[in-house]
Amino acid sequence: MSKVRLTREQSRDQTRQRLLDAAQSIFLAKGFMATSVEDIAEQAGYTRGAFYSNFGSKSELFLQLLRRDHESVMNEMRAIFEEGESRPQMEARVLEHYSTHFRQNDCFLLWTEGKLQAVRDPEFRLGFLACMRELRAAVTDYVQQFSARVGTPLRMPAEQMALGLLALSDGMQFNYAFDPQAVTPEMTEAVLAGFFRSVVFGEPTPE
Repeated sequence: MSKVRLTREQSRDQTRQRLLDAAQSIFLAKGFMATSVEDIAEQAGYTRGAFYSNFGSKSELFLQLLRRDHESVMNEMRAIFEEGESRPQMEARVLEHYSTHFRQNDCFLLWTEGKLQAVRDPEFRLGFLACMRELRAAVTDYVQQFSARVGTPLRMPAEQMALGLLALSDGMQFNYAFDPQAVTPEMTEAVLAGFFRSVVFGEPTPE
């Protein structure tokens, strides 16, 4: 079978994706600061020159890596709300996504490092904040959509609820990441689900 010849654009995109994949693997293993451009290029099977043909710096690549994961999360959230469903079905889909996403969230540590890098690097901070604000705006919009679709009044402004949901999710994932024996997957899921049911669904808190 003859090889399919890639266009220049396809070849460039393939190179970028391989560099991003390599960077993600190394960043998760040893951290952003301890990783060099040479490490990334070697892991991807390219030269240092190939790296700089695609990214202006390691920080630029890191931001693109976070944006790639950000788009994936946005697509998951959009998919939940695209199909018309009954209230029980909608509640089940939203709850499952919110309370179990941490189990598949391989990029959580990258976002944690991204927050630290944003504190240290003003230029990086601009792009990072754009992603974070877009995420909060999207969650705010989905909270409002959910409330309108299922007929559950919000107990606080949607913007505050979105910030609280994201902050609690980040906090639980962080504790699960470094102390999984005490903060088990079951406990993490129970905390997230319980908070969501109480604050978003408006269910009474068990006594």
